[in-house]
Amino acid sequence: MNPTIRSQFATTETYAYLNSAAVAPPPKAAIDAVLFQLEDAAVYAGLRFGAWVDTKKRCRSLMAQILGCRDEQLAFIRNTSDGFASIANGLEWKAGQNIVSFADEFPANFYAWRNVRDRQGVELRLAPERDGRIDLDELISLIDADTRLVAISSVQFASGFRSDLARIAEAAHKADALFCVDLIQGLGAHAYDLPGLGVDAACGASHKWLCAPEGIGYIYLSDRARELITPTLVGWVSVEDAWDFADREQNYKPNALAWETGTGPSALFYGLEASLKLLIEADLKKVEAYLDELSEYLCERIASKDYEILSSRKEGERSAIVCVRHKGGLTPNEIADRLEQEKVLVSPRLDRIRIAPHFFNNKEDIDRLIDALI
Repeated sequence: MNPTIRSQFATTETYAYLNSAAVAPPPKAAIDAVLFQLEDAAVYAGLRFGAWVDTKKRCRSLMAQILGCRDEQLAFIRNTSDGFASIANGLEWKAGQNIVSFADEFPANFYAWRNVRDRQGVELRLAPERDGRIDLDELISLIDADTRLVAISSVQFASGFRSDLARIAEAAHKADALFCVDLIQGLGAHAYDLPGLGVDAACGASHKWLCAPEGIGYIYLSDRARELITPTLVGWVSVEDAWDFADREQNYKPNALAWETGTGPSALFYGLEASLKLLIEADLKKVEAYLDELSEYLCERIASKDYEILSSRKEGERSAIVCVRHKGGLTPNEIADRLEQEKVLVSPRLDRIRIAPHFFNNKEDIDRLIDALI
C-alpha cells in the first residue's frame, strides 16, 4: 500500500511474495515484539506473568474490533481445526440430521463434520464447485428442516470465491440451523461484522492474512451458539474464577472464554498484537480496496499469458486470491517450482496455481510474476 508498510516485511527485499493465503510473513514489528517477550521472560520469568496475560487481553480486544463482536465472544485456541472440532464435539446430534457445506472446503473445515457423519449417523451434504464458484442457490437448496449446521469458508482457499455470508446465514436460520464460518482466508484482507452478518460461530488462525506468527487460533461464538455448544476440552482457566484453586465445583465461564483451557504462547501474543495494530492502522477497508485494485491489475496482466483465470471476478465474489490454470497442460507444481527459481512465490493448489498478494505487495511484484510465468 505504501513504502512504510512494505519496509516492515523483509521478504520483499528478496521475493515477490504472493503467497499470503498459505503463510504470510510477519512484519518487523511483530518479530521485535516476540523477541521482547522472550527477553523479558529470560530476566523476570513469572514476575511478568500479569503483563503477558494483559497482552493476550489486548489481542482479544483488537480481534473483537475487526470482527465486530464483544471481547468475551472470542477465545484463543491452538488452530482452526481445533475450533471446528470443538464445535462438532460440543453439539448434540441425532441420526437423520444433516450438515450442509461445500465439497472443496479446506480440510480443517471438513474432517470435524466427517467425524460427526461417521460417528453420529448424520448426513453430510456437499455442494460442488461450479466454474470456480459456489452456486449459492444450489448450496441453500441442500438446507432443510433436518439441517443442524451449515459450514462454509468466507473465502475459499482453492478458488478465492467469496461467499455472501448474510444470505447463507438467513437460509440457515430459517431452518433453525447454526451457521459456522472459516475466516482464515478472509480476516486481515477484510474486516467483518459477524453479529451483523448472522454468523453463529467462526474459526481461524493467525498466520495467514493477519500476518502474525503461526501458533494462535481463535473461535467466535455468538450468544446463541454458546447456549447450544458445550465446551468439551476444558482446563483450569475455563472456569469463572481460575485463581480459586480450592473450589473444584465452580461453573465454567458462560461465554467463549470457557474454550481457553490454560496458559498460551505468550511471545506469540506479543507478535499478534503488533500485527493487528499494523493492520488496523492501515485500515482494513483501505486494505480491501487496495487488494481489489491489485488483484484486478494481476488479472489484466495475466490475460497476455497462456493461462485461464478460474477465480470469479464478479462484484461481491472476488477476493485477493486469484487462481489460474495453464492452458497448455503444465502442472501447478511445475509452474510453482519454476517461479520459485525466479524468486516469485505462489502455491500449487488442486489443479491450479494460487496467487495471493497482500498489503505489502505492489504492482512491481505482479510484474515480476508475469515476467517469470512460462
